[in-house]
Amino acid sequence: MVIEFALAGLGLVILLLAGDVLVKGAVNLSLRLGIPALIVSLTVVAFGTSAPELLISIKSVLDGVPGLALGNVVGSNTANILLVLGIPALISGLHAGSDTQRTYMVMIFSSVVFIGLAFAGPITWWHSLVLLSILALVLLDAVRAARAHRREVNGASDEDPDDMPDIEDLEEADPDMPWWQIALYVLLGLIGLPLGADLLVDSSIAIATAYGVSDTVIGLTLVAVGTSLPELATTVMAAIRRHADVALGNVIGSNMFNLLAIIGVAALVGPIPVDPAFLGFDLWVMLAASLVLAPFVFLGLQMGRLVGLGFSALYVTYILYLLS
Repeated sequence: MVIEFALAGLGLVILLLAGDVLVKGAVNLSLRLGIPALIVSLTVVAFGTSAPELLISIKSVLDGVPGLALGNVVGSNTANILLVLGIPALISGLHAGSDTQRTYMVMIFSSVVFIGLAFAGPITWWHSLVLLSILALVLLDAVRAARAHRREVNGASDEDPDDMPDIEDLEEADPDMPWWQIALYVLLGLIGLPLGADLLVDSSIAIATAYGVSDTVIGLTLVAVGTSLPELATTVMAAIRRHADVALGNVIGSNMFNLLAIIGVAALVGPIPVDPAFLGFDLWVMLAASLVLAPFVFLGLQMGRLVGLGFSALYVTYILYLLS
């Protein structure tokens, strides 16, 4: 089983690196083609950074282990809150900005809709259309809000999309990047993502079989934690530098996107049965973890070290329960 764990780790590394280079290549390609920076940030960057989870979900459905897909999304959302926020809060504390309230409400709404659709499962194409329709409305509203904010701050014209977020606002943007490098990044991303997904999914199935656990549990634990590692590393480094206040907004946006986009797209590939254990426990853990954030979002409470310790302890307890 050492080989299987090594292959799972290799697949995860390939996935994360491929997702990173794909985002860089796709962002710069889109900007070169004249697509406004705002649209790029809301679509290309959002989908690109979630590409590893998306490829894992699609591959899982195609390979007949859809529980891995659902476990990945539900497990990642729980890990994002309790682990990705818990550890940085334990290091230096976190503070929620007032601009997270609107996105937080959308995330809670998306979670409730997702749970309702799960009870009406298996998740199929019509569930997918509901989720993707909500995502489209969210993106359109984000465009409208960003334009309004831009006009208010700079007096920009609503008819001119180039007046909206500058290219410099996108960390991945590089106006001097040559065309050959853009093409290379996109190509490496498109090759690496399915390769990494193949390795991770196949080795996860082997691990699940060897240890007698379901693919759902592997998705909730090994795969979910693995795909949350980049966010965890980013927030931990930001916490060490005392600049982790943006972490809460990033986690809320990521969780919302996971529910609406990843399962929305994966369900178009094939039906996703919902394990009864999800309906009775894991979905409610995800929702409870999301609701725990409410006081910090609406009251502006500080997420201090004690809160970080509590979040981290809850997550470890949850993982131990799943593996017991």
